[in-house]
Amino acid sequence: MEEQIEPIDRVFVQLGPIAIYWYAVLILLGVAVGYFMARRESVKRGLPQETFADLLVWALPISILSARAYYVIFRWEQFADNPISVFYLREGGIAIHGALIGAVVTAIVFAKKRGLSFWKLADVAAPSILIGQAIGRWGNFVNQEVYGAEVTREFLEGMFLPDWIINQMYINGTYYQPTFLYESLWNVLGVVVLLLLRKANLRQGELFLSYVIWYSVGRFVIEGMRLDYLLIGDSLRTAQLLSIILVVAAIALWVYRRLWVKPPRYLNPDAATKQRK
Repeated sequence: MEEQIEPIDRVFVQLGPIAIYWYAVLILLGVAVGYFMARRESVKRGLPQETFADLLVWALPISILSARAYYVIFRWEQFADNPISVFYLREGGIAIHGALIGAVVTAIVFAKKRGLSFWKLADVAAPSILIGQAIGRWGNFVNQEVYGAEVTREFLEGMFLPDWIINQMYINGTYYQPTFLYESLWNVLGVVVLLLLRKANLRQGELFLSYVIWYSVGRFVIEGMRLDYLLIGDSLRTAQLLSIILVVAAIALWVYRRLWVKPPRYLNPDAATKQRK
């Protein structure tokens, strides 16, 4: 006999005709936590206090649009018969890689307009981006997305997961691997690694490149476990291909900048002093 397990209600709160979803709440929570982390560090690094607030005003909406555009491009068959559904964001369908592309492009333009170093901004933001991603993945949990192969309840209990997670992994009569959780934990561990690397005083840009490498390696592995993914052609997983490209590009940039550009150290007090003047 099939078990009867009610999933978590996706609606966080209903305000008359307006429904606020857990997914949106958790995404915004990740943004807020990341923002306060970045703001605190940016002041230490000599950046104007309002820098990340001003950047977020532009980066957040652009990232949402680029995340949706990325998803639509690789899942066009889902929208072809009803193109207006592209705008039905409540039905889901955004991609973190699209959001990151939009955020990076926005940050590059923003830094140039403000006369700031993009690499300095990116280094400060790197742990914040990762903690935001870690929190945001729990929105996928509530939506019962980003899961892996079929498993038994005993398998999940053997991972010492609480019942509220195990029950949410019961989808359409079957239990699935919580790959959303794997990625969230990988990202949290990455935050710890980046904070330690921050103290190691790497050269400017290398903290952000470390983030790109860390996230891409984890995403490549976890993407191979997921049952829901975007494809290029019939079998090439988009996120895995992009992860490989990003790792190679990040390593190449690291070597190039270290050997030829020779940027200042992240914790260079003289650079911080100049920024304050």
